[in-house]
Amino acid sequence: MTTTSLAASNAAVFTDPTAQIPTFHGLKSTTSLALARHVRFFPPPAFPSSSNSSSPLLVRAISTPAKPGVAAEPKRSKVEIFKEHSNFIRYPLNEELLTDAPNLNEAATQLIKFHGSYQQYNREERGQRSYSFMLRTKNPCGKVSNQLYLTMDDLADQFGIGTLRLTTRQTFQLHGVLKKDMKTVMSTIIRSMGSTLGACGDLNRNVLAPAAPIMRKDYLFAQKTAEDIAALLTPQSGFYYDMWVDGERFMSAEPPEVVKARNDNSHGTNFPDSPEPIYGTQFLPRKFKIAVTVPTDNSVDILTNDLGVVVISDAEGEPQGFNIYVGGGMGRTHRLESTFARLGEPLGYVPKEDILYAVKAIVVAQRENGRRDDRKYSRLKYLISSWGIEKFRSVVEQYYGKKFEPFRELPEWKFESYLGWHEQGDGNLYCGLHVDSGRIAGKMKKTLREVIEKYNLDVRITPHQNIILTNIRNAWKRPIATALAQGGLLNPRYVDPLNITAMACPAFPLCPLAITEAERGIPDILKRVRAIFEKVGLEYSESVVIRITGCPNGCARPYMAELGLVGDGPNSYQIWLGGKPNQTSLARTFMDKVKIHDLEKVLEPLFYHWKRKRYSKESFGDFTNRLGFEKLKDLVEKWDGSVPAPTRYNLRLFADKDTYEAMDDLARVQNKNAHQLAMEIIRNYVAAHK
Repeated sequence: MTTTSLAASNAAVFTDPTAQIPTFHGLKSTTSLALARHVRFFPPPAFPSSSNSSSPLLVRAISTPAKPGVAAEPKRSKVEIFKEHSNFIRYPLNEELLTDAPNLNEAATQLIKFHGSYQQYNREERGQRSYSFMLRTKNPCGKVSNQLYLTMDDLADQFGIGTLRLTTRQTFQLHGVLKKDMKTVMSTIIRSMGSTLGACGDLNRNVLAPAAPIMRKDYLFAQKTAEDIAALLTPQSGFYYDMWVDGERFMSAEPPEVVKARNDNSHGTNFPDSPEPIYGTQFLPRKFKIAVTVPTDNSVDILTNDLGVVVISDAEGEPQGFNIYVGGGMGRTHRLESTFARLGEPLGYVPKEDILYAVKAIVVAQRENGRRDDRKYSRLKYLISSWGIEKFRSVVEQYYGKKFEPFRELPEWKFESYLGWHEQGDGNLYCGLHVDSGRIAGKMKKTLREVIEKYNLDVRITPHQNIILTNIRNAWKRPIATALAQGGLLNPRYVDPLNITAMACPAFPLCPLAITEAERGIPDILKRVRAIFEKVGLEYSESVVIRITGCPNGCARPYMAELGLVGDGPNSYQIWLGGKPNQTSLARTFMDKVKIHDLEKVLEPLFYHWKRKRYSKESFGDFTNRLGFEKLKDLVEKWDGSVPAPTRYNLRLFADKDTYEAMDDLARVQNKNAHQLAMEIIRNYVAAHK
């Protein structure tokens, strides 16, 4: 069913009082879970014509309207049936984990996602598949204790592929774990006060918040709110602990306001007799992503989330409430225009004491109305696109029990990387470190381990795949900075500006959805872009936001980039242009099927004309939107590749062998040679002192 036909179906249902919507009994509050597999039919009332209507509203799961009097079985995806028959995400995973097979069956493969793991195999190996599992942790705000970091570092060496990966949602990914080792690895994470519960699957994922440990009221309140939302939407039925630690619970005490909000059923949000009061037997139609931040700080890509929450403070800096955005999301499918990336849009404002109830109401509206027949259209963005924001707001208000207040005015957003050394505000320092594509490996991994262990540091993971070392005493700054530099973790002013904002998903060889390279391909692509910059005369300090994914699902959020490369075939990319450096505008498709070896033919003319035709301080994304894609394509087609070469000078950079070898060792950690790294350092130094 297309988005258009879905909208038409919705309109028909809510204007025809005789229409009946078949829905899953498991999605409604029940008095007996034994009835969960039966289907009931509810005639809906006429839908209110505006969000100001006070008439009662009965909300049900969207499905194809049945003819009056005909009890048709609603169409459901296979995953919905797996969830229904699973005894709250236990069966058949519990049995499959006990077999000698290296892999899981289809149903268990879907269910283990709720536990925070994906089954994978090396797609580059021929013959019999060598299965392994990727584990993803759940770390609200990206917070990682010293104990958990050291545990993950150990597990990567003992049971993984020897690397840790920092994700775009502030979590770890641990690749290469064998099925026979899963219980050992999972239980070790849990006993180290970590968790993978809900890091994947059809439920709330990791809740983002600014990673910086800034001791300011609004930042601290944003981080606490993110942690409270994560707790509110954590599964309650115990399946996770039953599976991995034989039912033993390892949970810290929850704030009373979280427990109260979860248990509140004054507006029909809960399943009263269910071990999952918010999720029921069916959980959500698809993944659900939430981010919390403060005004101006868009380190979390706030508009790409299903639900974005922004702290609003008074003139004295005291948090008073929250603006709420809804309906963002990145995933799409090539050549299927009814799937699309979408920005979140304003829903309204709520006082600070109501935020958990408002979040719960939004989640329940998606639970009850998101499509469960076709998973391509199951995200919240499709429901809101079909209904419109006014209708969605009206439905949510029934579960919230109040009207949303008007959205408060916000200042302009700004991308914050938090790289380098900064004051926390409590006398200590924090240090943000750039990690290319979030991959911690080799000498870098060893150095981080030594520093974090020696100084007993906690860390934070950022939404841009970087890491922050926190609570550093001033006396430790020099020895830590020296150790980090020797391990290849340079001060950000010595890192290529292109690398600072670039992101890539893992893609090959383990991601089953990858069409082409991303993480393994981005180092060379960034070098080629830097060479184009030099050829057309762009300054070294200038940059564009580049994001690369191996498929259209958008894990590295390429549709927000100034230059997005989205895999659309072997060694081929769809090129997206037009995002903004502060991640507030969607890019658009510029070209399809551009082969990797032809990138210069497209990018050279674009960067050449940006250099010569841009307005003062005009970003590359704004430039491409201003000129228009038709004009840009004409410039690309007429490009002959001739650019006046800038004057180059050959300088002897290294006076002695020891200096060269030391620089070469540092450069290899960043996949560069000694000359490239030395030139970057010199350029950055000159730029910083102009």
